[in-house]
Amino acid sequence: MAGTLIDPTRAPVAWLRAVPRLFEQLQQPDTGGRQRALASLCDLMHDPERLYQTVSGGFLDQLKVLLTDKDPSVRARTCELLHLVTAHSAGRQALLSSSLLPPLSQLLDDSSSSCRRNVHRVLNRLALLPAGADALLTLVPKLMLKLREEEEEEEEEVQVLLLSTISCCSRLDALPALASDGVSLLGHKLSHRSVNIRREAAAAVMALSVPEDGKRKVCEEAVLPVLVGLLQDEDLEVQANAAGVIMYTVIITTGKQQCLDLDVVPVLLDLVSMKKEEEAAEDMEKRRRRKALIVYCLRALTSLAEAPEGRRLLLEQLPLLVRRSEAAEEDRDIRRAAQTAIRVVTWTP
Repeated sequence: MAGTLIDPTRAPVAWLRAVPRLFEQLQQPDTGGRQRALASLCDLMHDPERLYQTVSGGFLDQLKVLLTDKDPSVRARTCELLHLVTAHSAGRQALLSSSLLPPLSQLLDDSSSSCRRNVHRVLNRLALLPAGADALLTLVPKLMLKLREEEEEEEEEVQVLLLSTISCCSRLDALPALASDGVSLLGHKLSHRSVNIRREAAAAVMALSVPEDGKRKVCEEAVLPVLVGLLQDEDLEVQANAAGVIMYTVIITTGKQQCLDLDVVPVLLDLVSMKKEEEAAEDMEKRRRRKALIVYCLRALTSLAEAPEGRRLLLEQLPLLVRRSEAAEEDRDIRRAAQTAIRVVTWTP
């Protein structure tokens, strides 16, 4: 009779009591035993029933001591386990209610790159929830500091996760990032060779440009020329995020003037004028992003029309706006944005 194959990297436990037994084994002094127990728990977290058993049984707080374990592989595996737990809503809520966030945030400076990467993965999943973003707001200054320190040293995935977390938190409250020189730091990432980093950096700058202070900073830090260039980026979401920043910034007079000096009106009009049949050929996700881009461009043009020079330029292109506002098959939000632009362009005292 063939022998039973046993994986030496996993802890042998009875299936029915696997979760409580494995958490017991995490407390043993042997590093190898802790590693095997963590590996087995990571396997089990792919099963929603085992994950729920873990969070509802109050086991997560037992991981606190492992976050300060002397062995870097144990710290990294513990963060990997938390990343798997946060794949589900119950896990995210449980982590937010636990005492793990402070020691977890300390591992942003860990010597192990895999540990740092897993920490960023956990924080990013938490930040996707409003409650998670709120809990992480106090961490934003440290995240901005990491952004300043890492530059090109950290791998692309970590930079993308870091930027995404900052973006999520800043959509809830932009002030912590603004107070940490956020527009300048993020502005440097807008020209990065990685499209993923450009996309997340532009999304973060968009979040920072919502409050008045953010609009002023975008003008003062000479970010607008880069953003105007990104309107012609190869990536549709980069374009949309750049248009979103411009849309917010041209609300103030300085933003209007800088964008008019950069001759942004023809670029925005070109993005608005895409033929309907070309849009129809795109998949649903791409159409969603295209819609956001067009709406942002139309709203930016509406604000620019409040300036005499902007109104003069747009009066010459009024037929294009009319086509967008009248087409029966046009998206309702795009039609409405085009109609608003026309009213402002054609307004007379």
